[in-house]
Amino acid sequence: MRILFLTQYFPPETGAAQNRLSDLAARLATVGHEVVVLTALPSYPKGEIFEAYRGRFLVTENESYRTLRVWTIVTKNKNFLQRILNYLSFAVFALIVGAFKVGKIDVLYVESPPLFLAVAGFILGKLKHAKFVLNVSDLWPDSAVTLGMLHNPWLIRWATRVEEGLYRRASLVTGQTQGIIGSIRRRCPMTEPLLLTNGVTPEFLASVEMARGAHERTRKEFGLGSQLIVAYTGVHGLAQGLETIIRAAEILKEHEDIQFLFLGDGPEKSRLRAMTIDKKLNNVRFLDTEPSSRMPEILAAIDVSLVPLKRHDLFRGALPSKLFEAMGAGVPVIVGIEGEARSLVESSGGGFAVEPDNPDELARVVLLLHRDPVLRQSLGVRGRAYVRKFYDRKRIAQELEQSLVGITTGQGEIAKGSTRSTDLESSEEAIEVAGRNFSE
Repeated sequence: MRILFLTQYFPPETGAAQNRLSDLAARLATVGHEVVVLTALPSYPKGEIFEAYRGRFLVTENESYRTLRVWTIVTKNKNFLQRILNYLSFAVFALIVGAFKVGKIDVLYVESPPLFLAVAGFILGKLKHAKFVLNVSDLWPDSAVTLGMLHNPWLIRWATRVEEGLYRRASLVTGQTQGIIGSIRRRCPMTEPLLLTNGVTPEFLASVEMARGAHERTRKEFGLGSQLIVAYTGVHGLAQGLETIIRAAEILKEHEDIQFLFLGDGPEKSRLRAMTIDKKLNNVRFLDTEPSSRMPEILAAIDVSLVPLKRHDLFRGALPSKLFEAMGAGVPVIVGIEGEARSLVESSGGGFAVEPDNPDELARVVLLLHRDPVLRQSLGVRGRAYVRKFYDRKRIAQELEQSLVGITTGQGEIAKGSTRSTDLESSEEAIEVAGRNFSE
């Protein structure tokens, strides 16, 4: 097959979508498919094009698959209008470059949101006479409305109709969570979406094992002492509610052998730093973003991983990719999310679920783990075994490949893997809306 991935976000940027899509592209190319990725010049999350790509409109890179990168409007301070300009500019340029720089394709696989890109992908698919496959990693415009970024009733109605129209016209719709899948089924009963969760790769698991031997060296490199290292890794955004971690750190500030670590970047980072200074907290540190290739050794060097989101029904369907990575690394997790993420952690036995936005409960569980190293080890072992069994990205890529072969040959639209069962399925009906992997 000749497959075009259309996505605004792609490595060297870090994030859930970037990691998932680059892994899918590489695996499909490895088994013999001709893969092209059409994406934007990297700028996420700082809102400025990476230095190596500045001053260029189109960049072509060749590895096991070809990557075409196009210029787009970027800005550090993104209000709603600026976000729309960013999304719309990439959709337009991607449509033009795709039409003239990409040859014949059989499948066009589009990552949504942004919704503009899904529309551009649908048009490009028609121009190329290719099967249109839509991946839904976030129910837009639901998320934009919930987060207060979209208020205009006309725009909301328009976006909803466009979204549902794309579901009906796609040869295949895929989604990352049971909540997303359930919402699509309820709104478009004739559409049978395919569940393609985030997960961990066998290569990631092997890298973590190798990194364990460098545990002390990595801690020393990042200036981490012998304290219990409780870490948040990922985007510092509005959705995560990271101020809850700061307040938990304040509760535990007398425990000098507990250190809270923030690793990453995002719009909320400066405010979180200011909170830490204002509260005179010596048990909180901030580190810059590290390449995704370093995550195995970083995770192998910490003791507890935090995966929070704000309290909202939108996030009941969220499964952040950092959750799978931490569990795959054998690190006990504390999840501050209701819904699917909580169900996963409780089913796996790989950590604890706490009430979102509750610093007292978070502090209590951190203290519990601090006092019981045997419990930490047990949680880590169970979590690692669980994601290895149910969330292997190699198998997930094979399920997608089967479905793509099915829609291009007319031998069936959905792979059998789309009905694979986990302990989460019983919670599907309780999930009304789904959020994105805000780690994303």
